[in-house]
Amino acid sequence: MSDLQLLLAISLVMPLLSALAVLVFSNQKNIRDICGPVGGLIAFTSAIFIASAIMDGKTVSITLWQIAPGIDLSFAVTPLGALFGLVASGLWILASIYTVGYMRGAKEKNQTRFAFYYAVAIHAAMAISYSGNLMMLFIFYEVLTFSTYPLVAHSQTKEARNAGRLYMGILVATSLLLFLPAIFWVWTVSGTLEFTKGGILPADFPPFLVSVMLAMFAFGIGKAALMPIHRWLPAAMVAPTPVSALLHAVAVVKAGVFSVLTITVYIFGIDFLNTTGSAVWLAWLAAFTILASSIIAITKDDLKARLAYSTISQLSYIVLGAALATAAATEGAALHIVMHATAKITLFFCAGAIYVNAHIKKISELDGLGPKLPLIFIAFFLASLSIIGIPPMGGSWSKFLLMAGSVDAGMPLMLAVLAISSLLNVYYLLEPCARAFFKPAIKEVHVENHILTIIPPVVTAMISLFLFFTIDWVRPLTTLMVMP
Repeated sequence: MSDLQLLLAISLVMPLLSALAVLVFSNQKNIRDICGPVGGLIAFTSAIFIASAIMDGKTVSITLWQIAPGIDLSFAVTPLGALFGLVASGLWILASIYTVGYMRGAKEKNQTRFAFYYAVAIHAAMAISYSGNLMMLFIFYEVLTFSTYPLVAHSQTKEARNAGRLYMGILVATSLLLFLPAIFWVWTVSGTLEFTKGGILPADFPPFLVSVMLAMFAFGIGKAALMPIHRWLPAAMVAPTPVSALLHAVAVVKAGVFSVLTITVYIFGIDFLNTTGSAVWLAWLAAFTILASSIIAITKDDLKARLAYSTISQLSYIVLGAALATAAATEGAALHIVMHATAKITLFFCAGAIYVNAHIKKISELDGLGPKLPLIFIAFFLASLSIIGIPPMGGSWSKFLLMAGSVDAGMPLMLAVLAISSLLNVYYLLEPCARAFFKPAIKEVHVENHILTIIPPVVTAMISLFLFFTIDWVRPLTTLMVMP
């Protein structure tokens, strides 16, 4: 085994070892709770070396077993996979630290079980990142679904159980009825499932059938939360906030849009989609989802519910970039995975910190709370600016490239969609901060200070700022992704 293969194995196995260590040290909570951050640090370090090797043009792969000709159980890191691996492993470090502060501060039950499944979910996300073909991606897509179900239903209330059933029902049904058949269809027409630059579909594949196949993937990957396959996401907000952060930033929905983007780039090929015009309908569906979910977000008074609909909107930015099928739009979509992940995990961290420290969930009850939790609301403000796309926050880069890609694709109306969405973002994301700092308190609120719920969102907000100035560190991977 080469050094790069060893690093790949470490990044994949480390979350599983952390999960095992959580069980071993279940009666020693301090040791148990440090397993996540340590595992995340090791996995992230490995991911950095892997990404660096991919930038240098090296191949990083491991083949485990050949099921049939053209169908291998293998890991092979693509530039896009290397990028997602950095996101999943890097945010795991801060998410696991935050989880300790939240779970202890909220006095949640079954913390060992929670930490175990959290680590398994990260393993699934890393395996999705480094999958070498569609079959491997599908296997770990399902592992991610089943490992996050206990997290969604963690509180075991009637509401949580109902949310868990809806979560499993939609995600499993869409994957088995649409995603899996689409995979076998690809294999029958191309003879392989390997991720290949430029795509693997035959050049004479009829455009209408391309659209049908693309629809099977788009709706079969329910984690991408395109309307109307989105209801599971707001329902899952009944889970503890660390789960919301996992769902929205680190693993679940990002695995969904990562899968959609991977398939458009490495199975269809963006030039093929552009030439056939087979993804135009998907661009319009993504545009509808962007605006409709933003409008719904405005109506929500529950902070987590508002952020949930914001996530649905922002995910469709990535789907839109994939559907536009130009180099700039595809790069923008890939960068938005990174930028949205760091900003949205900050927002959910802040929502959880407000609940743990002030026991408030409603936006209408935030009046006058800013001076009592200044770091939390400053972090919320900075992350909101990144989601809106205002410099000098990282999200401005991905939105700029998506706008450029809209022009390149000959769909300038998408500029209006992105602009209107940004204006809606301003309203529903900045309202909590405005209430907290500029409205008088309507009641006296006792505020606690659980430091482990305050430090992580401050750090992730700073990362969103840092990414604006270090975009050249990330762009080589996205550039490699779209190069012929």
